[in-house]
Amino acid sequence: MANRFVLNETSYHGAGAIQDIVPEAKGRGFQKAFVCSDPDLVKFGVTRRVLDVLEGSGMVYELYSEIKPNPTVENVQTGVEAFKKSGADYLIAIGGGSSMDTAKAIGIIINNPEFEDVVSLEGVAPTKNKSVPIFAVPTTAGTAAEVTINYVITDVAKNRKMVCVDPKDIPVVAFVDPEMMSTMPKGLTAATGMDALTHAIEGYITAGAWELSDMFHIKAIEIIARSLRGAVDNTPEGRADMALGQYVAGMGFSNVGLGIVHSMAHPLGALYDTPHGVANAIILPTVMEYNAEATGEKYREIARAMGVQGVDDMSQEEYRKAAVDAVKKLSQDVGIPADLKEIVKREDIPFLAQSAYDDACRPGNPKETSVEDITKLYESLI
Repeated sequence: MANRFVLNETSYHGAGAIQDIVPEAKGRGFQKAFVCSDPDLVKFGVTRRVLDVLEGSGMVYELYSEIKPNPTVENVQTGVEAFKKSGADYLIAIGGGSSMDTAKAIGIIINNPEFEDVVSLEGVAPTKNKSVPIFAVPTTAGTAAEVTINYVITDVAKNRKMVCVDPKDIPVVAFVDPEMMSTMPKGLTAATGMDALTHAIEGYITAGAWELSDMFHIKAIEIIARSLRGAVDNTPEGRADMALGQYVAGMGFSNVGLGIVHSMAHPLGALYDTPHGVANAIILPTVMEYNAEATGEKYREIARAMGVQGVDDMSQEEYRKAAVDAVKKLSQDVGIPADLKEIVKREDIPFLAQSAYDDACRPGNPKETSVEDITKLYESLI
């Protein structure tokens, strides 16, 4: 069976990239934008940067900001109704994964109304039509939602996150402008950066990985490992490199899948509203240790990309440990907690483990797993 690879039609990278929104919109004949952005970005003036670009060129838009950090079915349904009333013909998603995931769900449902319940989009839904065109403007360096075919919506009724996978939802144009990320606080920069590293590492070792995806993931690990500390310190070089590194990771994992780091992180977000990047960062080293025996020589290349010296002289056991230790050190350096003790309640572990096992990311894990295995992994972290 052939390997499929899906990417944006177009992407712009570098300071000032948002200026290209106008010529792209005009060139495609778009008339009115439905702008999805979360309330905090609106409050702190980040969204305004894009709105100023639109207003400066006389472009018409309507702003929708009823978006939660972990967007819900209700967020999407409210957005669908608002889009219908707006008369818009394209979407602009400004923000992190929350804004982009909401925009993707809205865009898919508008053109595939039989999925208006939202919950039927979980997994690989049999949609027939492409999403309403989406322009994506990331404000965090982590989710890479601007280049992925995935989105995640929280089903509040069941306390779980739904992973939706659909090549018809990928944004048509991405505007990856590091200046849009410069106001991120240190904690969010660290969390989203570790999310990007998790994408790169899980994508590199996932069951569906192959040479083309490996190329993106190894390069992404290298870029993130050298630049995340600088991004947390808000250096221009660190911000620019992280904007690129997280995008490169997204180019890979979107096409080959992830693993149980993500499937274990998703229930934490649904049940406790834990920031996704923080959950991934805490879980990643433990799951790397668990998966090591199923990864062949790949941890040697992870260690090398993380900046570890002398990996060619190490035994398999040594370079596997070196890879895990390098990830732990980076996570510690950027201020990520070492465990889940302040997050997880022991009595919730059976629910969390079953949810993680049922998650769409779990089948991609390189090592066969079970509810019992995942239970033990959660228990080891509290």
